[in-house]
Amino acid sequence: MAFEVSFELQESDLEHFRGVMRKAQEGAKKLTDQAILANAKKLIQDVEGNVPPFVSDRIKKLETLIAMIEDAEWKIPSEERADVLSALSYFSDPEDLVPDDIPVLGFLDDAIMIELVAEDLKDDIEAFDEFCAYRIREKDRAGDQDITHDDWLDAKRRELHSRMRNRRSSRRRRGSSFRSIF
Repeated sequence: MAFEVSFELQESDLEHFRGVMRKAQEGAKKLTDQAILANAKKLIQDVEGNVPPFVSDRIKKLETLIAMIEDAEWKIPSEERADVLSALSYFSDPEDLVPDDIPVLGFLDDAIMIELVAEDLKDDIEAFDEFCAYRIREKDRAGDQDITHDDWLDAKRRELHSRMRNRRSSRRRRGSSFRSIF
């Protein structure tokens, strides 16, 4: 028998998470990019196993954020790279809101933070996902011999980088961004 629990985070709850994120970011300033990525990967490794779908679904989003940084062909722009690394810095803070070793609930705070960050970085994630899909579709492209793999990949990457910046700017003007924690 499954039992469903749902809840809504109010602005005061979000402010609490922003404070936790700011604290984690401050603590991560002394860490290298590689250390931040390693800590996020460790969470993924720690989560393997029997966790609620709410957590495992969010872990996939965390994997996407890591891939955005590590994908050499995506060539994430420096501002966006800094934003993603800043978001990942939360997973370098040893002081979790909910200790990870508590059965069922241990990764709940991590899943919530991933969801908040993923919503904030939604435009970046959508552009990256589209880039990955495009790369797969065009992998075996048999077109004009004068256009190289790097040429068409670079054109698509520039188009998507531009679109994600425009969408993010539009959301910031509307004030609908969690990115204020960055």
